[in-house]
Amino acid sequence: MAFPFYIAKRYLFSKKSHTAINIISGVSVCGVAIATAALVCILSVFNGFQDMVAGLFTAFDPELKVVPVEGKYVAADDELLETLRKNRNIAVYTEVVEDNALLIANNRQVMVTIKGVDDNFEDLTDINNILYGDGIFELHADVLDYGVAGIGVLQQLGLPVDFMQPIQVYAPRGDERIDMTDPSESFNIEELYSPNVGFMVKQNKYDGKYVLTNINFARRLFEKEGMVTAVELKLKKGVNIASMKSEIKKLLGSKFQVQDRYEQQESTFQIMKIEKLISYIFLTFILMVACFNIIGSLSMLIIDKKEDAVIMRNIGADNRQIRNIFMLEGRMISLIGAVAGIIIGLALCLIQQYYGVIRFGNQEGAYIIDAYPVSVSVWDIILVFITVIIVGFVSVWYPVRTMTQEVIQ
Repeated sequence: MAFPFYIAKRYLFSKKSHTAINIISGVSVCGVAIATAALVCILSVFNGFQDMVAGLFTAFDPELKVVPVEGKYVAADDELLETLRKNRNIAVYTEVVEDNALLIANNRQVMVTIKGVDDNFEDLTDINNILYGDGIFELHADVLDYGVAGIGVLQQLGLPVDFMQPIQVYAPRGDERIDMTDPSESFNIEELYSPNVGFMVKQNKYDGKYVLTNINFARRLFEKEGMVTAVELKLKKGVNIASMKSEIKKLLGSKFQVQDRYEQQESTFQIMKIEKLISYIFLTFILMVACFNIIGSLSMLIIDKKEDAVIMRNIGADNRQIRNIFMLEGRMISLIGAVAGIIIGLALCLIQQYYGVIRFGNQEGAYIIDAYPVSVSVWDIILVFITVIIVGFVSVWYPVRTMTQEVIQ
């Protein structure tokens, strides 16, 4: 392989008898480099959006969530859950009761999800970072039950975060048919007061649907004393989430499901993964088109070096070696384009990451973020490099094999 590689390298970098061949070779390298840089940038932007969305959910979702596989509720003192509660790697263990209810206030109605949690919810999540208002995060005080509502829920009810009158909360009584003569008798009715704060995750599935309150209120409202719908966990510092998740799965067996943050928002991240995959496929097709320039360059080179091929054959080079010369040149063009494209793509990503050149608009704060987020993944760079090499190698194999038949005959 040393002889074909040496000749291929000479052909690639030396001046050809026809300047057009040098130009087309340069265009081939640039085409592959631009397509490669586009792949790096697009995949990194999708990673940036995924990290941004994950950051928004971090303030509300726990690191790990344990839910029953069958049914909605499970006993809070279940033997397996009690064993989990004593695990030395768990820093915060929070019981949760979550179900749907109807809110009525200000002559308006809205269906929401009431999420009753333990008082240690502040330690479980970063809820204090997304509070909106002048109060503090508080779930109860003496005989009052507080409800910390999403900003979207308050808007639907036409209420400020410091509403004075309590919100009426309705939930159907269990195993009881609605009395049409007096439907209100078929509902449990409770009241929630304002702690003068709401929360804003900047995601409508939370801001427009959720109300946080204490777990005793939720159990009383839904008639589920001693029950939970989930257990939410925060691990101690330094504990690996993936390893701990596997350990908890083994501990709880098939009765419970253990979800990390990505699995808790599976539908959201699944859509983002599909979008990223589709973009990758489209850009790979563009890369294939760019590789056609390599075929044109090699075609002209084969014609230009026809006499050289005859000389090499006369001095002992076999057909396979002559074919490999042109094959290696096409692969070297792909390799140079791949490396150059990755370097360019990484440079553009760093510029965007630190300077935010491409922005969403001229007005600061009009969106959740002001510039396109970028997050470079090593695995994406490896994927792009392998993709470019495979596409480049495959695209030149058949054309070169066909075009060199006449030369080496």
